[in-house]
Amino acid sequence: MLEISPWKVAQVVLMSRELNRAEGELRGFIERLNEDEQASLVAVMWIGRDSFMADELAEAIETAKAEATAPTADYLLGSPHLSDHLENGMDALGINLADEEDELVRRG
Repeated sequence: MLEISPWKVAQVVLMSRELNRAEGELRGFIERLNEDEQASLVAVMWIGRDSFMADELAEAIETAKAEATAPTADYLLGSPHLSDHLENGMDALGINLADEEDELVRRG
């Protein structure tokens, strides 16, 4: 089971698209997530880049927890195409982020 809300994933997606302007804010946002949320975020990214399949979500989350050797923010910010991988991962899990992203953009 995914241990992070789609809204929080959408936040990371939007901020990662504006990494030049929002890196500090994105780093802080990720660092404030609890361990389960951070592991889920990494797992979704892995699913989105085809390192795991959607039906392996639980295994991906456990692997993310077990293999966490660097701060999660550093790991994710060093991943090329982070926003694409997160969106693809959520889509693979049957969760579309469009509504959350639209709401976040409207709120400014």
